[in-house]
Amino acid sequence: MKASEMRNLSNAELEKRLKDLKAELFNLRFQLAINQLENPMRIKAVKKDIARINTILCEDKSKAASKA
Repeated sequence: MKASEMRNLSNAELEKRLKDLKAELFNLRFQLAINQLENPMRIKAVKKDIARINTILCEDKSKAASKA
């Protein structure tokens, strides 16, 4: 999912997506440890998605703080 698509989601949806991605990252790392991971590049993609969501959430918080 691109950052522009993520910006259209609400904070609650972003938090849910973040939770799901963290669970997926845990599972991917577990599969990597037991040598059952088919696509190791998926770990990198999930990490980037997590970073994008955290960035968008931080931007939203700073925008809300500047308005108040």
